[in-house]
Amino acid sequence: MPTWSGILDELVQSRIGDGPPQFDAVRRRYLASLKHFTNRAVVLYATKWTQHDPDISPDLISIVDEDVQGIMEVLHGLKEPELDLILHSPGGSLEAAEAMVIYLRSKFSNIRVIVPQLAMSAATMIACAADTIVLGKHSFLGPIDPQISLTTPLGQRMVPAQAILEQFEMAKQECRDPANLGAWLPMLNQYGPDLLVQCQNASDMSTELVRIWLSAYMFRNLSPNEARKRASEIAQWLSNHSNFRSHGRHIPRSECETHGLVVEYLEDDQRFQDLVLSIFHATTHTFSATAAVKIIENHLGKAFIKTVIK
Repeated sequence: MPTWSGILDELVQSRIGDGPPQFDAVRRRYLASLKHFTNRAVVLYATKWTQHDPDISPDLISIVDEDVQGIMEVLHGLKEPELDLILHSPGGSLEAAEAMVIYLRSKFSNIRVIVPQLAMSAATMIACAADTIVLGKHSFLGPIDPQISLTTPLGQRMVPAQAILEQFEMAKQECRDPANLGAWLPMLNQYGPDLLVQCQNASDMSTELVRIWLSAYMFRNLSPNEARKRASEIAQWLSNHSNFRSHGRHIPRSECETHGLVVEYLEDDQRFQDLVLSIFHATTHTFSATAAVKIIENHLGKAFIKTVIK
């Protein structure tokens, strides 16, 4: 099996003279090899988010509307009816994720989402729009309860929408006793006039989108009633903040299977696993040693790459 250090050695050997390692060439060679092995189109969507860099704005490594342009770029000219989407992302905008799913599903009759390490939040939602999800022992999805950007005395914070709703219900109960008002007022003053409605709408939207996508794609071969039932159960489970206690909770493969997601094991085919992990390791090395912070790329080498020059 290829390792992080093994791909690093390959990158070092790829240098021409005193030049830098050929990051793009090595990564693209493995993308092309995966396409040749599966005969499916291959698209990589990955961002530099597990390699923490405080100087990088969260918007640059999150799912945003601009990514639709990137997806359009790398899908242009692809003729294959089936897609392998390699996904490594912390999530981001619900609306942008929805737009990506609509476009991807308009182009391919079958989509397999491959998660080499982590696909969280809105990226988990995208995975739920696949026909199957490929996970390794080391792969994780995440809760889909939406996050709300809240301005606080301590600065800007991303707060689970359901936590805000639960806290407000707690405040209503405790503030029946006027003695508790002094403790609650500083927190309640942070709530804008539409915050609670915004939180409820975001929670409802994430649950509803996943339910619709699971019914339409992953469970489309079931009876309509059974598809709706399974999809609703999974969507409610993934969107319930109380189930996970943390938006960043890592959901392992076994738990995804237990709750009914259609999962393939990355380890079931050694060659397939080797190619996927080689792509992933080459991608993380690219993030570590270059200005790239987001890579959207296909097996032909056509890419939409976001960079940050410090």
